[in-house]
Amino acid sequence: MKSRLIRGLAAAGQLRVLAVDSKRLVEEARRRHTTSASATAALGRALSGAALLAQLLSKGRRERVTLIIDGDGPLGGLVAEAGVDGRVRGYVKNPDAEVEPRADGKLNVGALLGSGQLRVIRASASGEQYDSTVPLQSGEIAEDIAYYLWQSEQQPAALLLGVMLAPSGEVASAGGLLLQVTPDAGEEVLARLQDNLSRTAGFSSLLLERGLQGAAQEVLRGLDLEWRAPQAANLEELAIDFVCRCSREKALVALSYFTPQEREEMIAEDGGAEVVCHWCGAKYTFSPEQLRSLNAREQRCPDCGTLWYESRADGVEVVYPHERCKCGRKVDIVKESPSA
Repeated sequence: MKSRLIRGLAAAGQLRVLAVDSKRLVEEARRRHTTSASATAALGRALSGAALLAQLLSKGRRERVTLIIDGDGPLGGLVAEAGVDGRVRGYVKNPDAEVEPRADGKLNVGALLGSGQLRVIRASASGEQYDSTVPLQSGEIAEDIAYYLWQSEQQPAALLLGVMLAPSGEVASAGGLLLQVTPDAGEEVLARLQDNLSRTAGFSSLLLERGLQGAAQEVLRGLDLEWRAPQAANLEELAIDFVCRCSREKALVALSYFTPQEREEMIAEDGGAEVVCHWCGAKYTFSPEQLRSLNAREQRCPDCGTLWYESRADGVEVVYPHERCKCGRKVDIVKESPSA
């Protein structure tokens, strides 16, 4: 079954509910990055949290939310990005990092990340970015995101995130539940919600036992959770997938920023070049001929080698934006004239 995100309301609209079953998404991330058990849990929670935040904070279909966690623990940090369209991707800095489990036997994501900060970037379709940073509260990710919502967005919310692994190392269950408290929420509703949350041992185990709707129903017991009917025209059930925006052409563009001499060294040492996407682990290999073809499509500063002009295969022209190069030489771009 594909990963999916669903919406609902509880307590007669006093609580807004977003729930995601991200098992397939997190397993795909684990397979691509070959992460350790604890690193899988950390990345899985962040991917689920990013998917939920994108739906909560974004408005347009092309808007995206990026979570960047930098910590002083063995993992080093992680990045997770999600769009309103359900496309999610992410990576960790040290996929092999591992720590001892907690005293209760659960994976110790807090120790894996250590102390640090959570940075949230909201990118609009127009290119505008909204950037906010808060200190990590526990490193367990759910609490850190909830703290961000309260501090930076002034939105009180409860967030549950979980990843459970099978003995084989594969993902057995993964997901999250985001409960946004509206301004109209009464004290009785908040007290009941707090009591329910205090009784919830782990969302991933609930998800495994009861499924997505059942797990949410258990957390919101007594609060009249309602899902929109499948036949409703405004049903907001969304497929969530691990999708990267990398491509072979983008990898070739990255190689264009190396000087011709550096590319010749790649050919001499490795017989070509390999570009690995840090977001998804995809590998793109290029032959000596493909590397040398870049020479005819670019012009560089004769003094320092800075790229002044490039004509890409997709028709895009990249031009150095200043009159003088960073070394001080006047930029003089000479484009070849078409053959007569």
